[in-house]
Amino acid sequence: MRRQIVELALLCFCVGPTALHAQEFKLFDRTVQVHGFASQGFVYTDQNNWLTMHSSQGSGAFTDFGANVSMQVTDKFRVGVQVYDRNFGNLGEWHPALDWALADYRFKTWFGIRGGKVKTVLGLYNDTQDLDFLHTFALLPQSVYPTDLRDATIAHLGGDIYGRVSLKRHLGTVSYTAYAGHRSDSLHSGNAYLASRFQVYYSSYGGLQYGGDLRWNTPLKGLLIGSSRMNGDLTGQAVFLNPLNLSAGFVPYSEVSKADWTNHFYGQYTVGKLRIDSEYRRFVHDGIINRDALETITDVRGWYVSGAYRIIKRLELGSYYSHYSITSVSGGPLSVFAPHETDTSLPGNHIYDKVITARIDVQKFWNVKVEGHFMNGYGASTYPDGFYPQVNPQGFKPNTNALVVRTSVNF
Repeated sequence: MRRQIVELALLCFCVGPTALHAQEFKLFDRTVQVHGFASQGFVYTDQNNWLTMHSSQGSGAFTDFGANVSMQVTDKFRVGVQVYDRNFGNLGEWHPALDWALADYRFKTWFGIRGGKVKTVLGLYNDTQDLDFLHTFALLPQSVYPTDLRDATIAHLGGDIYGRVSLKRHLGTVSYTAYAGHRSDSLHSGNAYLASRFQVYYSSYGGLQYGGDLRWNTPLKGLLIGSSRMNGDLTGQAVFLNPLNLSAGFVPYSEVSKADWTNHFYGQYTVGKLRIDSEYRRFVHDGIINRDALETITDVRGWYVSGAYRIIKRLELGSYYSHYSITSVSGGPLSVFAPHETDTSLPGNHIYDKVITARIDVQKFWNVKVEGHFMNGYGASTYPDGFYPQVNPQGFKPNTNALVVRTSVNF
């Protein structure tokens, strides 16, 4: 019944976009704004199943939606909240989440604070990755913005300081954000889903997360460059079946991070109807499982270059090349079950994705995207990257072509 209600709501979104308008009402003489968005997609792959879907048969299990309410209490003080839900194959599975809820006070242009559950600023699009209607592509480059790990980086429960400073001598402007808080991963994300392959079932995963972002709008009109850093101190609690003693049944499982950090560098250039983006992200995680029973060091590197051009008012074309690689080394008594993977030329340790996209803006608040992916490699490892053995029980093929069709509305 719950799923039928959700599908009915999405049908109303998609067949009646002309009736969608932002809603406003007054509260204590202040305007309260209500906005929402929804998207529905279809994915077909010719080889491997992808993103936890049975995509080689064609899958429409590619749905998300959200709604937010915000109010400008004073000229400097704003509050807002957003709820979000999704069902991407075995991800999300219709478990709604409080996406963000914050209070934001800007003292000056160069200094403001916000607190609550706050979107994490990381690269160009981390804090807007769920707002499909803002983007050219049906799927952002998965080497940098993996759909299956959205929950891990999207927000933190804590606070930010931020601001924008105009540089002298016409050298542009610099924007900064620094943050600290608690990260809590969804138990319906790629991490938890992949862990279930190893008979590990999480009850919690998260911890301290802190970092910052610095971006420069350069004197060259349309050119933005920046960098981000994110650190974590993470702990996971679960139960699992010990492969060395299966007769003992499920036993406690714990994981702590010795190191968990991300470096991110990015640039964007916009001129006329053309936009070019490029980003590089390196993620390193050193995790200790069950008090040194297993230590795994994972090193993930991803980058992409993309371009988009608005051909006419309602048609935009785009393309990107996304390059993903992963290595992992292990130690401890259980390392026999997690052998070293260091050769990134192997298809199991990389994903190279060539993408072409057409975005059609049917109306102001309604778009349709048609996208082709041509992937080499499948990156199957102990880290989520789109290809999962649970939905590929016959093993993986080295190449995958995918068709993604996605429509979204917003108000």
